[in-house]
Amino acid sequence: MSTPPAANIPGLQRRLGVSDAVFVGLGAMIGAGIFAAFGPAADAAGSGLLVGLAVAAVVAYCNATSSARLAARYPASGGTYVYGRERLGDFWGYLAGWGFVVGKTASCAAMALTAGAYAWPGHERPVAIAAVIALTAVNYVGVQKTVWLTRALVAVVLAVLAAVVVASLTSGQTDATRLELSGDASVGGILQAAGLLFFAFAGYARIATLGEEVRDPWRTIPRAIPLALGITLVVYAAVATAALAVLGPGALADATAPLADTVRADGVPALVPVVRIGATVAALGSLLALILGISRTTLAIARDRHLPHALAAVHPRFHVPHRAQLAVGAAVLGLVAFADLRGAIGFSSFGVLAYYAVANASAWTLTPGEGRPPRAIPVLGLTGCLLLAFSLPLSSTVAGAAVLAAGAVVYCVRRRVT
Repeated sequence: MSTPPAANIPGLQRRLGVSDAVFVGLGAMIGAGIFAAFGPAADAAGSGLLVGLAVAAVVAYCNATSSARLAARYPASGGTYVYGRERLGDFWGYLAGWGFVVGKTASCAAMALTAGAYAWPGHERPVAIAAVIALTAVNYVGVQKTVWLTRALVAVVLAVLAAVVVASLTSGQTDATRLELSGDASVGGILQAAGLLFFAFAGYARIATLGEEVRDPWRTIPRAIPLALGITLVVYAAVATAALAVLGPGALADATAPLADTVRADGVPALVPVVRIGATVAALGSLLALILGISRTTLAIARDRHLPHALAAVHPRFHVPHRAQLAVGAAVLGLVAFADLRGAIGFSSFGVLAYYAVANASAWTLTPGEGRPPRAIPVLGLTGCLLLAFSLPLSSTVAGAAVLAAGAVVYCVRRRVT
C-alpha cells in the first residue's frame, strides 16, 4: 500500500462521494477543450474527425479502467505518481508526476487564456490573470466549496452545449453527407486528431488524484471514473456530430471559435453570445479542476521530497495543500504571459499520454487478488498512449520529450547528490 503521510503533517479529509467525484471529473473533461480542440483535430483528420474521437475514447477507456483499479488499491493523493512509485519504482512514479505537473500547468495557462478570449476579446491576459487568482483562492478555502462551484459550472456548460446541438440538428444547414469519410482522411491524420482530442478526455485523472479526499475510495473511484468518462463521450460525440454536419471538416478546421461559428451558420446569431458565455464558464471550470488536481500531485511528490518538502503542508483549517496550490497558481500566472492555446493542447496531450502510459504499465503488475483488470486493457492502453503521443505534431512531441528528459536528468542528479 502507499506510504501514508508523515505523522507531523495534517491529513486531507475524506469528504467526497460518488456524485462529487463525478462532477469533478466532468468539470475537468467538459471544459474549454470542447470549444477549442475540434478545430486543430479537424485540421489533422479531415472527414475522419469522428473516427479520431472514437480512437481517443477507446484509449481513454483503457486508461480510465487501469487508473480506477489502481486508485482503489492506492487511495492517496497523487494518482499515477503514487501508482508508478509503488508498482514500478521511484523513477517511473516521479517521471509520471513530472509530466503531469508540467503539462497540466501549461494547460492551466491555456484554459485561463481561453476564458479571457471569450469573455473580453482583445484583453485576454488581464482576464486570465484575474481568473487564475480567483480560482486559486476558491481552491484554497476547501475542496467541498470547489465541488459546489464545479457543479454549477458543469450545469451551465451542459445547457449551452445542448442548445448548440439542438439548434444545429434542427436547422436547414445540417448535411449528413458531411459526416462521411472521404479521401482527405488518413491513418496518420486520424491518430494525430485522436492525440489532440485525448486532451479533452484526460480530466478523469482529477478523480484519481483526489483519492485521499474521497469517501470509501475502493467503491467510489471505480464507479465515478467510468461514469464521468461515459457522460463526457456522449456529450463530445453529439457536439462533434453537430459541428461537422453544419460546417463540414474544412470550415471546422479553419474555425477559431468552432461552436460560435456553428450556431452562426445555423442562422441563430442570438446563440453566439450564449456560446461565448458557455465557453468562458467551461474554461473556468477546467481551470478550477486542473489547479485542484495539480496541487494534489504536487503534494504527493513533495511528500517524497522530489519537490521542496514545504509544498507538502496541509492547511490546519481548510485541510487543503495550500502551499502547493499557491505554487501552482504562481506558475500558471507566469505562463499566462506567453502561452499559446493550440501549442498547449499538443504539449499537454504528450505529457498526459506519458502519464497514462505509466498508469497502464502499473496496472499490468496487479494480481487478480489486487483487482487487476483484464490483461488486454493495460496492453491496449499502453500501446495506444505511446502511439498517440508520437502521432502528435512534431513540435509538441519534441517539446514534451525534452521536458520529460529534463525531469529525468533532475531526478538522476538529485539521487547522485543525496
